[in-house]
Amino acid sequence: MALKQSTGKRIGVTVVAWVVAFLIFFPILWTFLTSFKTELDAIAMPPKFLFFNWTLENYAEVQQRSDYLKFAGNSIILSIGANLVGLAIAVPAAWSMAFAPGKRTKDLLMWMLSTKMMPAVGALVPIYLIFRNLHLLDSLLGVGVVLMLINLPLLIWMLYTYFKEIPVDILEAARMDGASLLNEIIYVLTPMAVPGIASTMLLAVILSWNEAFWTLNLTTSNAAPLPAFIASYSAPEGFFWAKLSAASTLAIAPILILGWFSQKQLVRGLTFGAVK
Repeated sequence: MALKQSTGKRIGVTVVAWVVAFLIFFPILWTFLTSFKTELDAIAMPPKFLFFNWTLENYAEVQQRSDYLKFAGNSIILSIGANLVGLAIAVPAAWSMAFAPGKRTKDLLMWMLSTKMMPAVGALVPIYLIFRNLHLLDSLLGVGVVLMLINLPLLIWMLYTYFKEIPVDILEAARMDGASLLNEIIYVLTPMAVPGIASTMLLAVILSWNEAFWTLNLTTSNAAPLPAFIASYSAPEGFFWAKLSAASTLAIAPILILGWFSQKQLVRGLTFGAVK
């Protein structure tokens, strides 16, 4: 009887998991399917799921109208470059908080976390004016600085939690062997925390890739990433859903592929230190 209940429970949990996964994935699937519809089929009621005239004209028009590779290149430069700089700052900051904490370390961590709670629009005007005066509007440097700063609290917090799981004795042994502070971080701490650093970097890249508010407000054409590429398919007379779906599919495809191939590393990093 207990065996039957256990089997039934596992089946129930599996069914619920599949249902939740499908609900989460369905918007992406619907966007993908809509990208192959004509504009009339895209707004048809009732909606057409599979039985419609499949076409590639939306992708062809998107390629003709916009320079997709330029937008994609900007997204790659911004999401990777900004977070590499952020990691260079976050690793020593997290090390100091994890292994040489002060009286206000926890307060500082909470303050950094609180900055993520402020609505971004509250800081838009001062940042826009500063960037205008420094001639950083619509520049990769300006947008990269903003993306690095908004992800820096996340980088420090995650690395701090990973570093706290590393035994201090190992670092003390390295110091007794004559390792300098820089060598300790580069050759001892970093290799031990590679899963945590990799997962932190992946999450930061995903967040930067999907960042729309700052990229839409601080760029126009030269430094515009893929969120601006998607936004360009709205018009005063309304949305062209099929073309918008094609642009969205092209924009999210690289990050979906990255997430798919790096899911094991991501899960490993997120569970780093969970079991001692």
